[in-house]
Amino acid sequence: MKGRSLFKSPLPRSYLSETSSASSSAAVATHRVYQVWRGKNRFLCGGRLIFGPDASSIVLTMALIMTPLALFVAFVSFRLAELIGKPLGAAVPATAMAVGAFDVVVLVLTSGRDPGIIPRNARPPDPDDAAAADSSAASPAAASSSGAPWSLPPTRDVYVNGSVVKVKYCHTCMLYRPPRCSHCSVCNNCVERFDHHCPWVGQCIGRRNYRFFFLFIASTTFLCLYVFAFCWVNLLLTARAYNVGVATAVAEHSPVSGFLIAYTFVTAWFVGGLTAFHSYLVCTNQTTYENFRYRYEGKANPFNRGAAANVAEAFFAPIPPSRNDFRAKVSPADPDAAALYYLGPLASESRISFYTRPSLSFDMAKASFDHGAGGYSAKRTSVASDDFGDIYGAQQPRHSIFGAAAAAGRDGRKLEDEADAVAAELGATMQMQYGRPRGRGEFEVV
Repeated sequence: MKGRSLFKSPLPRSYLSETSSASSSAAVATHRVYQVWRGKNRFLCGGRLIFGPDASSIVLTMALIMTPLALFVAFVSFRLAELIGKPLGAAVPATAMAVGAFDVVVLVLTSGRDPGIIPRNARPPDPDDAAAADSSAASPAAASSSGAPWSLPPTRDVYVNGSVVKVKYCHTCMLYRPPRCSHCSVCNNCVERFDHHCPWVGQCIGRRNYRFFFLFIASTTFLCLYVFAFCWVNLLLTARAYNVGVATAVAEHSPVSGFLIAYTFVTAWFVGGLTAFHSYLVCTNQTTYENFRYRYEGKANPFNRGAAANVAEAFFAPIPPSRNDFRAKVSPADPDAAALYYLGPLASESRISFYTRPSLSFDMAKASFDHGAGGYSAKRTSVASDDFGDIYGAQQPRHSIFGAAAAAGRDGRKLEDEADAVAAELGATMQMQYGRPRGRGEFEVV
């Protein structure tokens, strides 16, 4: 606002007491954890499916898999089944469709489930407990340089199979991360047995979905090799049937086979190399993060228990249940819930809409003085709705816990009248105290 001086005067807390209590009681019965989750995840089906912030990448990944598969089934497999004959010919399209369906299922299971998110703490751990758990606490200077309070050491030593493993303190989640846990900067969560954040599935890969991730890349590799091999078989049988060369068979009889051979050849190198790398990680009981970290630090992997035990742990050990109940109801009156989730009134990126609070829905009066040709004239205006957007954030949050705004309409009108009286009295006081301005200006009371 050019040419204006903005004087802000906070409203008395009593103005907000009645309406905030009514809206808070309504929020208790309607709000769930996934609606106010502090991470960057996206939820579907009422919190039953949890995706990463880049969940749209799963559409691209599925298109890169299903499009060539559909071309193979429609233009190659049935023609190849006729050339091979019964009973083996019918198995070619059936196997391709079965593997493709399995690939999509494990992709959804990888991308749409909790990878092993560690719940946040509402407050930092007790310094006495942290010091007792760590016999060699860090010095105040070292701890302050790392950003942690001097009474909380930035790292703690944990023994794993007789080896010392240092676990770090996470300032975002306010906890000491368990062994093999790391904080994902993309999803803004601490993930148990963190492997990496995969942009192709749009989700972190952790303890609860690593098995499905491995099955996804392994089945994709098998599908690429399957399509690649049977496209060559189709070209060879077509060339023999028409007594022509392979190049002529591609150009005149099956150009789709030639395209799929080139496509699957390039794709198989990528997903095949990824499958081979993760097969090595499974046999040595490593994660991608640990593989690079231990390599550069020159340390031995303390989690390696032998190839057989490592494979059994990766594929046959029971998957632990999620530590988070995303469909649980939360109350804004609970101080722990207010610290853990977006329940504060000024959380700019939260699901709470500050505009819907009835105590702030009225127009606040402001006294202004305009310089005109005939002198000064007083006029009364109101704060526009976009002024509130500048103060409290221009983006409308997704969810609101103040669902009782309509029920408190009469209280809002009463508060509006009281605010008008206060603003008018304050404007008159400023005019008497400061006099009339010499230039064009405007006094505003908010």
